[in-house]
Amino acid sequence: MISSLKIGALVALLLFAMTPCPAEAQVRPELSIQPVVGIPQGGFADNVSRAGIGIDVMAGLRIQDTPALIGLDVAYMNYGIERRSEPFSRTIPDVTVDVRTTNDIILTHLLLRLQPEEGVLRPHVDGLFGFKYLFTSTRIEDRGSPTRDPVASSVNFDDFALSYGVGAGLDIRVFQYERENEARQAMRNIYLTMGARYLWGQEAEYLRRGSIERVDGDLRFDVRRSRTDLLNFSLGITLQF
Repeated sequence: MISSLKIGALVALLLFAMTPCPAEAQVRPELSIQPVVGIPQGGFADNVSRAGIGIDVMAGLRIQDTPALIGLDVAYMNYGIERRSEPFSRTIPDVTVDVRTTNDIILTHLLLRLQPEEGVLRPHVDGLFGFKYLFTSTRIEDRGSPTRDPVASSVNFDDFALSYGVGAGLDIRVFQYERENEARQAMRNIYLTMGARYLWGQEAEYLRRGSIERVDGDLRFDVRRSRTDLLNFSLGITLQF
């Protein structure tokens, strides 16, 4: 019953977001860039003990003279890294390369945000609907390169999960352009943005740090399966154009 109510509320928000705007309505773009920490919840936490760390980017259009902003929110987080050194090949054992295996998540959501258009303090609430892409990849890095350029890479395992959630936060204005020059300025305001989100996720299969076993040249995967719920916290900046 509770899950049905949550889904119903999100569908209602998205339907509102897709409702055509009046012809005279104008939109103003906003862009947020925020470091983000994702803490696994429920069954996901039973299998993944480390929080995900990454970056979240939101690009949206605010409908002028309304509290509504419609946007696309994309985040990348890493929740596990393994490094080791290996000979380049059996026939060239005197050349050593670094091998790095990472466990990552990409979150992509449509976003409806309700928030005052102006003000020094702008609280907001979010509704989100999209998917999570969980993948484990390995790449070979050149130890002789200062930037550790990749020599080769491969995705070892991946899966998708439907994702939806709610969030809340606060924008604090830290810079404002003078009103008399507003028409000449591309950017109007800069805000410090902080927020928290709970993102429910369907079941998916994934690997965690240490899930790949290498035996006689073959790979064995310790595949885990669970729901993919995350509690995210972020802090960054919002640019209002």
